[in-house]
Amino acid sequence: MPHNPIARWFPDVSRSLTQPVATAPIRSGDAAGWWRRTWVRPRIQAWVLAGLFFAAYCAISVRRHQRFQSTGYDLGIFEQAIRAYAHGGLPITPLKGPGFDLLGDHFHPLLVVFAPFYRLFPTPLTLLVGQAALTAVAVVPLVLWAHRVRGPKVSAWVGLSFGASWGLAEMIHFDFHEVCLAVPLLAFALAAAGQQRWRAAALWGLPLLLVKEDLGLTLAVLGGYIAWRGPKRLGWSLAVAGVLGSALEMLVILPSINSGGSFDYWNEISSGSTVAVPGHHLSLLSTALHFFWPPTKYLTVLMLLAPTGFLALRSPLALLLLPTLGWRFISANPSYFGTSEHYSAVLMPIVFAAAVEAMDRDRERLGRRRLRQHCALGLAVTVGTLPLHPLVELVEPSTWTTPARVQVAARIMALIPDGATVAATNRLAPQLTDRATVTLICQQTPPPPEPPQWVLFDSTDPTKFPCPMPQIAAEVAADQSSGRYRLVTRQDGITLLRLATPDRQSRAG
Repeated sequence: MPHNPIARWFPDVSRSLTQPVATAPIRSGDAAGWWRRTWVRPRIQAWVLAGLFFAAYCAISVRRHQRFQSTGYDLGIFEQAIRAYAHGGLPITPLKGPGFDLLGDHFHPLLVVFAPFYRLFPTPLTLLVGQAALTAVAVVPLVLWAHRVRGPKVSAWVGLSFGASWGLAEMIHFDFHEVCLAVPLLAFALAAAGQQRWRAAALWGLPLLLVKEDLGLTLAVLGGYIAWRGPKRLGWSLAVAGVLGSALEMLVILPSINSGGSFDYWNEISSGSTVAVPGHHLSLLSTALHFFWPPTKYLTVLMLLAPTGFLALRSPLALLLLPTLGWRFISANPSYFGTSEHYSAVLMPIVFAAAVEAMDRDRERLGRRRLRQHCALGLAVTVGTLPLHPLVELVEPSTWTTPARVQVAARIMALIPDGATVAATNRLAPQLTDRATVTLICQQTPPPPEPPQWVLFDSTDPTKFPCPMPQIAAEVAADQSSGRYRLVTRQDGITLLRLATPDRQSRAG
């Protein structure tokens, strides 16, 4: 047999592309013929579902950007970083501050994979479409595995429930984040581990170290699972690599790159007085109490497990939830332990992989009737929560209309030349990051060495970021009244100012 590295290292992918699947003969004229021809074949089912969710994710994120609902924090920041990568530079992000290297904020060098695509298509839509593709392709290994374990109906349920899960939808809805890279890596790694393809699981899991600094701890738990169920040397090696990788990134790499000389997110841990953490102290008692309060955390756990009909609780793979939930629940930041934004996206492939593993391992105790009950409960939760989460935007008429105010803003921004430096409000910033150097108004500490050439202010921006709108408005008014900037245009609450020339400034003085 000729050497095939894909078949050797990633047999789950190779089989999905090459292995023929036996199907029952179908009578011509059978009313269920189309269904069986389509859904009995796992590869067709997996890729059709992935394609449907790719289209849905693209529609949501692209339309939000086109309707000026994306933000500088975070789409603009990541576009600046990837734009720098695409031109062979370090990920310097002016939105975070003058000369700020984004690798000193979070450790995510794997973002460089977007750079070639951005070089070809230099637009923030490249990031949004890439995120949609990465998230959608995570459906494939879970569907193929579930089909092999329990057949086409259960695999369809897994694919639909996973793709429509609230954790993925919230990530797609809130701009772009590096964790979109972790979603398919975890899906492929856990599907391989659940089918005892240990080497493939390790190889899919290792790149998690390059996605975000905390994911090394998730990798360590995966290594422990492999050591328990499979080859001990491989498993413990992976566990050690995960722990040491996260420690190296948090304690050495990030502080060495960060302008403040520390890992900024130690500050997000609730403070106390006893346990030493670099630069901080943490009380064991206060931390233990904080871990279980407020009750929002119980809702988050319930929302994680319920879409699987609580099947995930039957599998040891659910232990991979603990590192991410652990750091989130000891944080004082309410965004971390709720169900909004992108923080639960990496947990969705874990809970659904755990559900599939439970179906396989508990085949005798989990008969057809009981399995149907779990699936029905999970489906009811998924359908019942759809109106509460961003996928509902697909059927809202407002998604498919462009407000007149957006057209006004676009005409105003067209007055700003390419290559200019601009200070803008949060929702206008990502509309310019592909062709200008953009910062946020009232953010820069210390201020940039040269004042921005243009100021673009939207008085209706609801994000109130990075400082309250009255403060932003006062700063813009002061710039104009001092003669430092002159008014170019003001329409529908959008103000464009241009830096005055020295001659004009002296006459204004």
